Amino acid sequence: MSKLPNVGTSIFTVMSKLAVENNAINLSQGFPNFPIDPKLVEIMQKVAAGNNHQYAPMGGNLKLLAGIARVIAEKYDREVRPETELLVTAGATQGIFATIQALVAAGEEVLILDPSYDCYEAPVILTGARPVRIPLADDFSPDWERINRSINQHTRMLIINNPHNPSGRVLVEQDFLELDKLMQRHPHLILLSDEVYEFIHFEKKHISVNTRPQLRQRSVVVSSFGKTFHITGWKIGYLTAPEAYIAEIKKVHQFLVFCVNSVAQATLSEYLGIVEFSELGKFYQDKRDLFKNLMKKSRFKFLPSEGSYFQLASYRDISAEPDIEFCKKLVFDHGVATIPLSVFNKDGKDQKLIRFCFAKDTPTLTQAAERLCRI
Repeated sequence: MSKLPNVGTSIFTVMSKLAVENNAINLSQGFPNFPIDPKLVEIMQKVAAGNNHQYAPMGGNLKLLAGIARVIAEKYDREVRPETELLVTAGATQGIFATIQALVAAGEEVLILDPSYDCYEAPVILTGARPVRIPLADDFSPDWERINRSINQHTRMLIINNPHNPSGRVLVEQDFLELDKLMQRHPHLILLSDEVYEFIHFEKKHISVNTRPQLRQRSVVVSSFGKTFHITGWKIGYLTAPEAYIAEIKKVHQFLVFCVNSVAQATLSEYLGIVEFSELGKFYQDKRDLFKNLMKKSRFKFLPSEGSYFQLASYRDISAEPDIEFCKKLVFDHGVATIPLSVFNKDGKDQKLIRFCFAKDTPTLTQAAERLCRI
């Protein structure tokens, strides 16, 4: 008997496989295809040549933890105790899984805002809890009144994602004022804030839960070095939370992975001292704008992308087909792989929207746009 009877091969794997089989340009799966910072490579080579190949401390490399604490203090004016309020994880997904397993009990409920990334629901089900999927508005803003009405005595956790995947939208100050009130109204609620794209934001500034004193006392913030430094294959992230939460999460973490790759941790502990985070948003904004300009003559209509490295587009002027079928047709007939938005919704709501990943080099974006503009 399956514990996850409704889980099959993810749409990201399906579309990437179709891209390979059909020699299509892959704008579906969210991973960059350009080189990482040469300074990071240089540090990694030096670290790999040294004595950094045994188990790291369970909670994280101490120098790396101190470096993360400095970043949080500099960027968010939040002081954290490195060894008790931080945890280095084997990617954000493992951090999310361990958090839900540690802090949510069987019979409780977890609120998930749709469209949502697919790693939230499975750990809720595996812990014996009930996922409650609540749709965002058509502009991907939260309906705070509806969220509030969905909370009862069994509701243990609310998950937010900011900047948001797949829409690329960011929460604004008014959203946080509403969230502040909601958390005060429901003192038993824990907030899980997925902020893996926290340093990739454009015209609108990303507001982190780290900056909200009331919220962060009952929140777990999820961060990703993989997304921030486009090293997705390193699978390394971290959690920031009050000591009581981290202590419980570590109990799961130690039996799930025990510790995270020692070479990657030692490398990042040095890199954090020299990298300039403020350049990351501009880097990806240039890519967003390039792709948008290349697509001006297409029949796709772009929605606002305020953060992350994703761009939603409407194809209503091109086809009335369901989005999954339209995405397959793009691969087979036009050689470009994308992601249909309906797969992010529990009810399969189809708004005739698809998601492009623009974290690609200029030749890839140019070639993809040329093909898409011919449709």
